[in-house]
Amino acid sequence: MKRSAYDRSIDCLRWIYDGQIGTPAILDSQGHFPSRARFSGAWPAFRQEALQLEQSLASVPRFHELMPQQKSLSAHDRRDWRLFVLKAYGVDFPDNAARCPKLSAAVAASPEVISAVLSFMAPGKVVPPHRGPFRGIVRYYLGLSVPPADDGLPGTTLTIDGLPHRLGEGEDLLWDDTYLHDIRNESAGVRIALLLDIRRQRMSLPLVWLSVGLVALAGLVVRLRLRPAPRKSL
Repeated sequence: MKRSAYDRSIDCLRWIYDGQIGTPAILDSQGHFPSRARFSGAWPAFRQEALQLEQSLASVPRFHELMPQQKSLSAHDRRDWRLFVLKAYGVDFPDNAARCPKLSAAVAASPEVISAVLSFMAPGKVVPPHRGPFRGIVRYYLGLSVPPADDGLPGTTLTIDGLPHRLGEGEDLLWDDTYLHDIRNESAGVRIALLLDIRRQRMSLPLVWLSVGLVALAGLVVRLRLRPAPRKSL
């Protein structure tokens, strides 16, 4: 099957980063995310804000409604995967942030956080194996509301580079999302998690500047496609 120009450009980016970065899939938060405690320590407050949002979940867009090119990940099984975006590639969403003031304050106090979303996965939802586009960012996952599976353990399994992780409420993980990963909610309830994209630390100067440029380009796309227009005063 012929690969698209987008796929070929992503392959090129991965080749550039992979030649200089050799970190494993699971990362040490102390070295890669110094602000971790600001989030992991406040998870009960973030959970309450997310549960308030869940009461009007139908108004939260599905992933493929935000990014149609990701329909194969989001819509393949007709089960909802909804994302409430507070920040995306450096672009703030003030109306959404106002609905989660405690979480928004933590994001604003952490300049290394370039994206922040609340992820709502419907019961039985499966996100098939996929890879992130480039290694200039790393991904942080924090469980907020994680219903149990039939065995009593957390009902959501995040598999990264072949290793399963069943993270419960208040449990977190930092990882390189360019490694193959998938996630499934095998519980009978909606799973809610906080997902953050973090600027990767300890890169060479050329990779730092390349990452800055890529994030800025992605932010421009967000401004053009996703960010709601400012309200007009009456």
